[in-house]
Amino acid sequence: MSGDTASPPVIETRAVVKSFAGVQALRGVDLTVRAGEIHALLGQNGAGKSTLVKILNGVHPAGSFSGDIRVAGRPVSFRSTSDARAEGVGYVPQEIEVLEQLTVAENVFAGQTGLGAGVLVSQRRLEERTRALFAEIGLAIDPRALVASLTAAQRHLVMIARALSFRPRVLMLDEPTASLSGVEVERLFAVLRRLKAQGSTMIFITHRLPEVLAICDRATVLRDGRVAAEIGREAFDAERFIFAMSGQRLQRLYPHHEPPPPAPPLLSVRNLTIAGRFGVNRGVSDVGFDVRPGEILGLAGLLGSGRTEILHAIYGRIPFAGEIAIAGRPVTIRKAGDARAAGIALLTEDRKRDGLLFNLPVGANITIGNLGPLASRGIVSDRKEKSAVLAAMRSLAVKARSPQSSVAHLSGGNQQKLLFARVLMSGPRVLLLDEPTKGVDASTRHEIYRLIVDLAEKGVALVVVASELEEIIGIADRCLVVADGRIVDEFKRGEGSEDRVLRAVAAAQAAATMATALPASGRIG
Repeated sequence: MSGDTASPPVIETRAVVKSFAGVQALRGVDLTVRAGEIHALLGQNGAGKSTLVKILNGVHPAGSFSGDIRVAGRPVSFRSTSDARAEGVGYVPQEIEVLEQLTVAENVFAGQTGLGAGVLVSQRRLEERTRALFAEIGLAIDPRALVASLTAAQRHLVMIARALSFRPRVLMLDEPTASLSGVEVERLFAVLRRLKAQGSTMIFITHRLPEVLAICDRATVLRDGRVAAEIGREAFDAERFIFAMSGQRLQRLYPHHEPPPPAPPLLSVRNLTIAGRFGVNRGVSDVGFDVRPGEILGLAGLLGSGRTEILHAIYGRIPFAGEIAIAGRPVTIRKAGDARAAGIALLTEDRKRDGLLFNLPVGANITIGNLGPLASRGIVSDRKEKSAVLAAMRSLAVKARSPQSSVAHLSGGNQQKLLFARVLMSGPRVLLLDEPTKGVDASTRHEIYRLIVDLAEKGVALVVVASELEEIIGIADRCLVVADGRIVDEFKRGEGSEDRVLRAVAAAQAAATMATALPASGRIG
């Protein structure tokens, strides 16, 4: 089915209004999703997308908002996510929500393992069903593995498999590709296309316009809690989407940046080697590079290549062998405090898991780890702290009602800017950025790109990891291609392409396969 206008609505909202602490998140939203379509839900951070989806899923229960929800033409009232699931509404949230100390199979079928007719009762049966589902989806994850041992991308795929295990009539995916590599995105899209061919209906929430153009049939754009546009497949256009989301025409995506003049390196890495530990970190072998003041160095490659491990080793988060120097002076880094003392800062990939502190307000999330200059004789000055917080919020345009606001009520883009405010408060000379635009909208991405360039122009040395190859090629002055923990190619701005990166990775993997096969073939001969 193509999801045309003749298809009946599977799920719809009428005049939905929702407020948080007196701030209206939704202002009378009408949404119609038709049978058999993949329907994009677009908007900048804070436009109301996730709020609307949580209403449709029962996270925000009936009574906490005004307006109506209909499923297959019938009025429904969801008091919980269980009510929504019983009506055939599946939901995969943007943030990773898994039970880390349970196995993959137990996570996939969580809530379906009690006693009763037709219900899974044995571990063996759980694993068999999980393998069958993974075979359908195309996942190569061991059902017996503890979820705690998985990468962020694998955890998200487990969440998607969990939603699919209920065979929902409507599957809502909130930023489903945020943690996935290009290969995994294509694998997911293949699954979604198969589900669509079988008559399933999906709501696809994303900030990535190429994904909308690639897979969606219709789109609803929200702006400031209202529907700004409804666009059919025949009228899809990136310029039109951005204008509907922001009210502004498309700007140059990547700000202009002149590579810095020749200068001694600010960061030098030599013979960096990391022992691989299954489920914890990938191995890295003999990695070396320099980064000059004002240079943006990109680490390109596929998920699992070792890019994140390189950043974490430099920052002292994982053990490594090798040498690191700052401005030509060797430094010993055994823990994060050593890296910070050397002028190195890290923006982590997963802001929910190891970035933000949700038990602290906005202001404390900025100053945590930066209180030294704000204290006298061990006592933090409230005046200095408040002044520093307000200055940081203004500098990065963090939209929050006050420094005392809850971090949980901020949009994804504002949460990301909050992390930037924290790492920049210490005035680092070297900044390591792991997926700096993950889960943010097109407008906030542009702000982050501008911030990266501004920092480079002030002489900061930056090392950036991004799963989107277009992004890393567009923002970096120079790129290193990483495959299986080794640097396999290098190119400057204007010399590289997505095709070059993928070919370099494929060649390296083929060479590694050949190297391991040669001894075996020698024994046979």
